Amino acid sequence: MSLRKASLAALRAALWLALVSWIGVIAPGGMSVRAAEFQPLEIATKSGVKVFSVEMATTEEEKTTGLMYRKHLPDGQGMLFDFSPAQQVSMWMKNTYISLDMIFIGPDGRIMRIAENTEPLSTRIIPSRGLAKGVLEVIAGTAKKYGIAPGDRVAHPLFNGH
Repeated sequence: MSLRKASLAALRAALWLALVSWIGVIAPGGMSVRAAEFQPLEIATKSGVKVFSVEMATTEEEKTTGLMYRKHLPDGQGMLFDFSPAQQVSMWMKNTYISLDMIFIGPDGRIMRIAENTEPLSTRIIPSRGLAKGVLEVIAGTAKKYGIAPGDRVAHPLFNGH
């Protein structure tokens, strides 16, 4: 194989890898983009403690993508968005195919607000209505099912030390 053909083959391979990477980020219908790490999160409600397994969204890319393009979210799983330091947060459901409950959590780990049964694919802005350090997204109906309410305490390292 000549040097020119070898260089062309290497270039094709590099372009192929770049395309596959690009498809995974831009059009995750075929490939699912997921946050890197699952962690336990507990919510203490009046009826007891509910434990969730949450993906962490900490980078700007993870927070921008969130649960977009997903077709399924199992009960007991979710995504926790880290908005440290606490700030006014606005969420939306653009490119999100499943209805969610959005649980806005203050810096002290207390639930401030819950936006239940959000509308899939909507660009309507869903505000925190206060300074939120985190937002937990879970499948729609979770808050009602487990009696999760404003004032309940969330236990997770994000809220330790406020």
